Amino acid sequence: MQQLIDEILKDCRRFTEDGKVADYIPELAKANKSEIGICVTTGEKRYFAGDWNKPFTIQSIAKTIFLMLAVEDNGIDFIKAHVGVEATGKPFNAIDYAEPLLLRENINPMVNIGAIAVCSLVKAENYQQRFLRLLDFTKRITGNPDLKVDENVYYSEKKTGDKNRALAYLLKNSGMIEGRVEDLLDVYFAMCSVQATCADLANMALLLANHGMDIATGQQIISEKNATFMNAVLITSGMYDGSGEFATTVGLPAKSGVGGGIMANRPGHMGIGIYSPGLDKKGNSVAGIKMLEMLSQKLRLSIF
Repeated sequence: MQQLIDEILKDCRRFTEDGKVADYIPELAKANKSEIGICVTTGEKRYFAGDWNKPFTIQSIAKTIFLMLAVEDNGIDFIKAHVGVEATGKPFNAIDYAEPLLLRENINPMVNIGAIAVCSLVKAENYQQRFLRLLDFTKRITGNPDLKVDENVYYSEKKTGDKNRALAYLLKNSGMIEGRVEDLLDVYFAMCSVQATCADLANMALLLANHGMDIATGQQIISEKNATFMNAVLITSGMYDGSGEFATTVGLPAKSGVGGGIMANRPGHMGIGIYSPGLDKKGNSVAGIKMLEMLSQKLRLSIF
């Protein structure tokens, strides 16, 4: 397996030049496009290559965390009563939502407007408690107690996040969120700015691969039912409006982020963490997808 991982990274390194870093967030524009890393874990064994231990901000992979904790807090039926699960076919940061926005089928938890709504459903008495609950949960599911927010990226996102601000006020106007919009967005921006490595993402993915159970401790972190729900959402909409194509070429539940990360899992087998900051037009890592394509083909990982 290690030889295969090394070969895949070597073969896919050339694709790092094909993407473009997410320069609409000034701090992310500083990323080194030539960096590339992969980590695969089965729980018992771990394989890695390249920049697998390089910290980067998780960005939209935080949407997975919002949904996991919100579903655990409230149950699947409650979440589905507030946001839909159908792929929108729109870019992740789309703002052209038809009125009335209140129709839940217009919103998906893996695009920005839906993720902001889901973040508000994480139970907390105030926004500080909501953030701490989300960060502690992230540390738990990655097995990394040292996770922290990249303050420079956080302030950069907060300063330039006017489209997300507009989306949040649309939700507020439609009665879909309560409380102060800016407080909720502080949580959203901070969670997107959490630094993680390929190893952290692989551990998070392994939790979903193992039906919500932490292999290291034998503890059920999220219910098996909720883990199945999460994987279904990820396979249909985790890769933005490129999810359909990704399903046909890779065939794994996955979530990407514009920081260059991809978290993917093969249910019942392994968790995978990817990093390469050069993105395609849909916001997905170019080299990252190529690595997952090769890994899926070589090991016949597709769930289809």
